[in-house]
Amino acid sequence: MPIFLTGATGFLGSHVARALAGQGASLRLLVRPTSNLKNLEGLKAEAVLGDLRDPASLQKAISGCDTVFHVAADYRLWLRNPNEMYRSNVDGTRAVLEAARKNGVHSVVYTSSVATVGFRGNGQPADEESPVSLADMIGHYKRSKFMAEQVALQAGRSGMRVVTVNPTTPVGEQDIKPTPTGRILVDFLKRKFPAYVETGLNLVDVRECARGHIAALEKGKSGERYILGGENLTLKELLDKLSAISGLPSPTVKLPYFVAYLAGAVDETFSGRILGREPRATIETVRMGKKKMFASSAKAERELGWKIIPSDNALRRAVEWFKAHGYA
Repeated sequence: MPIFLTGATGFLGSHVARALAGQGASLRLLVRPTSNLKNLEGLKAEAVLGDLRDPASLQKAISGCDTVFHVAADYRLWLRNPNEMYRSNVDGTRAVLEAARKNGVHSVVYTSSVATVGFRGNGQPADEESPVSLADMIGHYKRSKFMAEQVALQAGRSGMRVVTVNPTTPVGEQDIKPTPTGRILVDFLKRKFPAYVETGLNLVDVRECARGHIAALEKGKSGERYILGGENLTLKELLDKLSAISGLPSPTVKLPYFVAYLAGAVDETFSGRILGREPRATIETVRMGKKKMFASSAKAERELGWKIIPSDNALRRAVEWFKAHGYA
């Protein structure tokens, strides 16, 4: 029976699709009429038209499948109408799970985000048990993913087999949008990164993250979530790695937070509200950066056989891909 996959035209989803295809799986991929299909080139799979916001299309698309990977999400840090994000991320997740239940699907792997984890102000790595609530979520993306994760966890504890994975910050090739993290790399390569703020993140190789999804299907416990992460790095350490790979200078000026807030407010007002395009920085992204998003994957190591590897190879592939495809 085919495996149904959402998000295969995107960055992480395309790698999950290729990892499954590499194991000989028969794939059925949900695509929208407006989807960019570049990431599907050379992939042997059945594409079906549908939309997370159209439950009827999901019912039809999932029919005959016994496994679902729900990777798709609206991943933007700013948008003019936030309701669109909640419709896709929360209502869409609920619709996928309902369609899976009605079609008798055996297993669902839901891709959440490390954004839903309870990060600590002291910089210590967070894990799946770190205290967190909806009130801790900064911005519509985090809030919508937290709400969607609660839907998935509840389904996994109520009779369906639903395993949740929380990727940290995937990096690698095929980041076609690019994602907000990919934009950091592109801006660095275009020499548009004159300064940095004191923040941190966890980088994971997108290929390994895709394999972690398959491990979650095979070994994960229903109703549980698993952080799929790699190296914890400050933003400065990431920029230094990019400098070593590209030969470009790493910024040496550390930006005070009040300056970053001001820059975010100006960009959000001018680019977002006046020009109607996604800002490079917003007040909420600056607020997010005040806590280092360091994470522990110890649970995935214990239960899924997850391995933490350095990010250098993934960063090098990402840099080469962005250059080869004209992003920088």
